Amino acid sequence: MARLLRGAPVAEALTGQLAARVEGLRHRGATPTLAIVRVGARAADLSYERGATKRCAAAGIAVRGLALPADCDQGELMAVIERVNADDAIHGCLLLRPLPDPLDESAACAALSPAKDVDCITGESLFGVFANRPVGFPPCTAEACVQLLDHYGHELTGASVVVVGRSLVVGRPVSMMLQARDATVTMCHARTRDLAVVCRAAEIVVVATGHPGTVGTDAVAPHQTIVDVGINWDDGLGRLCGDVAFDEVEPIVGAITPVPGGVGSITTAVLAKHVVEAAERAIG
Repeated sequence: MARLLRGAPVAEALTGQLAARVEGLRHRGATPTLAIVRVGARAADLSYERGATKRCAAAGIAVRGLALPADCDQGELMAVIERVNADDAIHGCLLLRPLPDPLDESAACAALSPAKDVDCITGESLFGVFANRPVGFPPCTAEACVQLLDHYGHELTGASVVVVGRSLVVGRPVSMMLQARDATVTMCHARTRDLAVVCRAAEIVVVATGHPGTVGTDAVAPHQTIVDVGINWDDGLGRLCGDVAFDEVEPIVGAITPVPGGVGSITTAVLAKHVVEAAERAIG
């Protein structure tokens, strides 16, 4: 039976570490503050906003909710982002996406100051990830994968890692972040030849394709660590599932993240961490 790499202990440990840093910032006259910009009232957005607000509160971070109606125009949205940029008391901003049509999401993302971009929606932040420079912040989900591996004591230096998925939200950024930690990373995707063979050769496999069953028993080996980033709804089972065939894979591998309860539960703690870091950078 594999070791289950649950996300809750990681998130709780990270939140506890942040509380001390927040207290230090308060003594210097700064309260780390996150602005959450939401357009409309999609259930997924409301759920994530509640989770982020709760996590920030646990760390002592202030949250400002900036809600716009679903039928707002581009000018109204851009005005809110400009207000966030100009407000020195706001250290980080989370723009909940996707935005409703016909809003220009690319323009809205580009308008945000990279210094306040705590979830890597600007080109400058993405550059920072790829160049391994402190410009903006990496995507919260990508960093959550690294935080999870660190928490459970997985040595990344020299480790053989396969990342399945090449999105700019998880696959490519997490590949860069793991390389920056001196892991040897092979990035794969749906059209990789002999994907199962490539996966079996790795010590750690990170799967982020958005498709259930991407990795099955033919793609894993004993003693491997499997990080499943996927969140999918399985109509047949009537429950959430990841990109890995968990029930079949779990008896074979050494360690695996559950879905739900794995990587996803760490993302709001990483978001809070980025807000604290942004505040620390702002006051020097």
